Amino acid sequence: MKEFVPAKKHMTLSVGDSVRIVRELQELSQNQLAELTGIPQSTISSIESGRINRGVERAKILAAALKCHPAVLVFPDWQPDTIHAA
Repeated sequence: MKEFVPAKKHMTLSVGDSVRIVRELQELSQNQLAELTGIPQSTISSIESGRINRGVERAKILAAALKCHPAVLVFPDWQPDTIHAA
């Protein structure tokens, strides 16, 4: 059996990108996500475009509505091999 070869990283994701990608994978519009979360659609748009920070509490709310772990939204580019103990 061949050794595992990690996939090559092709792009860097922002927090806003991760919110948009998870939302689109679930076929939700920004308006539908706004209804699920109580966060205004304009705020969701601003988060996705990177104009405002999402914040911890908003990340929890968005993650619950998108049925994913908050880390998916907070750390979209986390790679375990790049983290070293202090």
